[in-house]
Formats: sequence, structure tokens, C-alpha cells
Amino acid sequence: MTDTSTNMRLKLPVTCFILELILIILFGVFVEYDYDTDAKLFNGNMDNNGHATGHATGTSHNTSHKSDKNDYQNDFYYRYPSFQDVHVMIFIGFGFLMTFLQRYGFSSVGFNFLVAAFSLQWATLMQGFLHGLHDGKIAIGVESMINADFCTGSVLISFGAVLGKTSPLQLLIMAIFEVTLFSVNEFILLSLLGTRDAGGSMTIHTFGAYFGLMVTRILYRPNLHKSKHKNSSVYHSDMFAMIGTIYLWMFWPSFNSAITEHGDPQHRTAMNTYYSLAACTMSTYAMSALVAHDGKLDMVHIQNAALAGGVAAGTAGEMMLTPFGSMIVGFLAGIISVLGFKYLSPILEEKLKIQDTCGIHNLHGMPGILGAIVGAVTAVAIPKEVYGNGLEKVFPDVANGDRDTSYQAGMQAISLAVTLSFAIIGGVIVGFILKVPVLGAPPDTACFEDSIYWEVPGEDHHHEELTAVRTEEADKLND
Repeated sequence: MTDTSTNMRLKLPVTCFILELILIILFGVFVEYDYDTDAKLFNGNMDNNGHATGHATGTSHNTSHKSDKNDYQNDFYYRYPSFQDVHVMIFIGFGFLMTFLQRYGFSSVGFNFLVAAFSLQWATLMQGFLHGLHDGKIAIGVESMINADFCTGSVLISFGAVLGKTSPLQLLIMAIFEVTLFSVNEFILLSLLGTRDAGGSMTIHTFGAYFGLMVTRILYRPNLHKSKHKNSSVYHSDMFAMIGTIYLWMFWPSFNSAITEHGDPQHRTAMNTYYSLAACTMSTYAMSALVAHDGKLDMVHIQNAALAGGVAAGTAGEMMLTPFGSMIVGFLAGIISVLGFKYLSPILEEKLKIQDTCGIHNLHGMPGILGAIVGAVTAVAIPKEVYGNGLEKVFPDVANGDRDTSYQAGMQAISLAVTLSFAIIGGVIVGFILKVPVLGAPPDTACFEDSIYWEVPGEDHHHEELTAVRTEEADKLND
């Protein structure tokens, strides 16, 4: 099914080799280990007698208990379990969630793998340039890896909007620009405006959703109906997608709490997300049956809307939202998401020409906005006295007296507007860039089809069988 325009024989290898060589060179020039990763820095410098002057005394296998204790205070042991969970979400959760298309499983998981592998490297550099450049160097550690995965998650959210309609080359080009814009937006929100958004309701979900929606709007295909029969699921593809849902659902508390302050904020974020997801799942099942004429559950709703509680709890998760407050947020998120899938998605496609393959507007867009609003309201509604001495961990600028809670809430609201502006404008620009013919987009008749870019087992054999049958029939007619 591959023609010259979609043939990746030279385009993809050249692009991958060039991008990776550039990344290697940039890492060599700018990136170094941070304090917790560098052997000399973490273990302390040696004096003239060969004794350590740092906190970790002893360099032999017979290290003291004190040294062992200090070793286990390395940030790796605090952050790496959360990093593992986030990493699983990126590569298994997002990848398998998009395998619902009946003939696009290879591309869903495979392109997810490719885009994520590139994006996490590029994100390390872009976030480092903006957040962590000291003396011309970017110091990286386990927290850098988590932040790079967060940025990658935003790119994969956008991938969901254009799923089945883009080439791997287009996805890599989109990732280059989106990672850059994500990092700039994140820097403005977190460093300049002092926004709190630990779980990324705004920076990750809202940005990724509306960026992807604008890209797919610019790439609108008026003749996409020619591939309509493949833009659907079958029994086993929905089961594979449900694997992604379960992984995401299980690990979302780790996702939202991965980079919060140690101690009570991290504990509270995980707990708020946990209960938000549970309440969201209940409302999702209820709404799915309610909006169906025959009262049957829709697997699309369960796969996606049940996760909306994690998205909506992202901003306010570390705040004193209270367990019942987080349940209310999740409950509302599930309702909004199901209604979006049932009624809003068809309107977006018919009226606004937004062909959102995965329904990211319903899972990430609207719940992300809900999460941003909840964060702003929670910031001003909960008295700072409730936090006690823990206020500095959640709202450091309020604790220092630089701003009051009303001002903080205003900054949270402004941050949502900034994020939407970056996502919408950036998505439109990148969408036009991706329209360049040389990038090898599939034709309208071959969208949502693996075999255009992949060797699919059984395809050649099936073709040979058809040819043999036709030849045999022709021989009989000739006789």
C-alpha cells in the first residue's frame, strides 16, 4: 500500500539519525550530572591524605552506617519509584490506550515509542535551558527525568488528536516544536507567575489537548470518510486499549505527586488523586449507561472518561482540597468527559472541522480546564491558617508575604489563559508546518492503517492467496 509519497525508506532514517546526532552533541556540550548523581560531588572531595571531606565518609566496601544512611538520602531513593510509575504511564499507558483502532495497533504503540524516546531527550535540553542552566551547564538527575517524561506526556496527548492521520516524520516534527513551546509555557507559569500545578492540569493536559486540537484542525481532511470503516474498534482492540486505561488509572497518583515537595504535600497529592479517580470512575459508569438509549455501557467512555479525575486533580492535588473535595472534582470530571464524548465531539467535527481521533478534548482538555479552575478556587477559598507551617511547601510566595491568597488565585487563572494562548497559537502554526507534502502523510483512503508504514504479518500471505485464487478462476474460465 506504500507509494512514493509515504515511503519512509530514506526520510525516516535520515531524520532520526540527524536528530539523534544533534541531541548527542548538545548533551555533550551542555549536560552534566547534578549533585546527587555526580560521584565526586555527592561523596565529597578528597583532601591531601586521601580522606573524604564531604558527607559520605569512606570509599571502601566497609563503609560506616552513617555513610550508608547518607547514601540513602540521595534523591534517587525518594524520586525513582515515582519516576518508574510515570515512565510506565508514558510508554505503556498512553501507548496501549490508543490501540483501540482495529488496524492501527502497531502504529499506536510503535509511534508512541518513537515520539516518546525523542521527546524526553529534547525536553531534557529545553527544560534545562530555561529552568536549570548554571554556568553554561544543565545539571540533570532523577527529577529531570520525571520532568522530561511530563513534557513527553503532553506531546503524546496531542498525538491522540492526529492518531491515524499523520506519518512518523510529521510526529517527530510536531514533537520538536511542541516540546519547545511546552517548555516556554512551563517556564512562564512556574518561574515567572509562581503558579502551582504539580500534576500538570494546565501545563501538561490543557496545553497538550488544545495544541493537538489546533494541529488536527489545520490538518483537516474533508475526505476522511473514505477511511471511516477503519476508524473504529473491534473486540480485541478495545481490550488492548483497556490495558492502557488500567495502567494509567493505577499509576496516576504517582504522576500527580511525582515532583511535589517531600512529606505531606506528596502524600496529600497521591491521596487526593486516588479518591478523585475512584469517584470519577463511578460517575463515568453511571453517565455511560444514562446517555445510551438501551442503557448499555460504551467502552470508549470507560477507557477514557474514567481517567478524567486524575487530570482534574492535577493542579489542586497538593493543596488542602480535602478527600471529599477531591471526590467532588473527580465526580464532576467523569460527568463532563462522558457528555463530551457523547454530544460535543460530533459537534466539533461537523461544525468546527476538528477531527479528534482519541477524544483528547474530553479526557484532557475540559478536565484540564476544570482542574485549573479548581486550583484557583482552592487557592483562595482555603484559609492559609489551615496549612500552618506547611504553607511554605504549597504556596511559598504566600508564606513569604510576597502575595496573598487572592493574588495567588489570580495568577492561577491568568496561567490558564496563557496556556490556552500558547497551545492554540502554537498548534495553528505547527499545523501549517506539518502540511508540507514531503513529510509523507497518508492519503485519505489509507488513514488508520498500519500497513502503509509497517510490515504487517499475514498481509503478504493474504495477498498471495488472493492472487492464486484469481489465477485459478481465470484458468477455469479459459478451459
